Amino acid sequence: MTKTAEQKDYRRIFLLSHMRAYSSLTGHILGSHPHINGYYEMHLSYTGPADLDRQLRLYRQSDSLKPGSRYLFDKLLHNDYTLDAQQLTGAGDRLLVSLRAPQPTLKSILHLFRARSSEEPYADPAQATAYYIQRLAALADFGRENPGGYYYFDAERLITDSPNLLGALTQWCDLTPPLSDRYQTFALTGQPGAGDSSRRITSGKIQASENVYADIRLDAPHLRQAEQAYIEYRDELLRYARASMTVQVGEVENS
Repeated sequence: MTKTAEQKDYRRIFLLSHMRAYSSLTGHILGSHPHINGYYEMHLSYTGPADLDRQLRLYRQSDSLKPGSRYLFDKLLHNDYTLDAQQLTGAGDRLLVSLRAPQPTLKSILHLFRARSSEEPYADPAQATAYYIQRLAALADFGRENPGGYYYFDAERLITDSPNLLGALTQWCDLTPPLSDRYQTFALTGQPGAGDSSRRITSGKIQASENVYADIRLDAPHLRQAEQAYIEYRDELLRYARASMTVQVGEVENS
């Protein structure tokens, strides 16, 4: 790939995941590093060199690039936004893929969208499940198309084993100083449309406790479909990953 002079100044870190998989927390931790710009979801596709220019231009409209920084971050959580990694990424760029187990993910999606309106599509269990399964299928396709080109981690690891995961992310992204469990808050932190809009993201530190949403009940057929998809597609992503960090045995099932 031939990059423009402006593109050569900044390598990319892309996180490919799904909603409610701690992607906002991951983005804030990465975006707080002195060498990384960006922390939120920009809602862009990356299919050609012009899209990299557009990303940088849009970021500069609302944020200042850090002196001496070398990365620009974005996350892609929906199938509407695609990344042509073979054309647009090189040795200096980093691709991260992350999944969260279905039960806590679906409960979190339903809680988020029901709080907005009962008419929201993802306030419906069937549509929330369909989104989850379709997104995991697309991520598995990405893995098959880019063998050895990305790093995989289970999203739960950010909460249950943050020191080791942050150490792995530091190594994978070749960062100095190392990533910290404390992070900055930014102009769009907590704003709807830019990522997690809950109060937790404004705390500035990884919190070990999780919301369990005990009031939300999942339909057994929907949960079963999501669990089967998770097992299948996670296995594929692990098979093609360059390296991975996964939860301890039994931890996913107990989440």
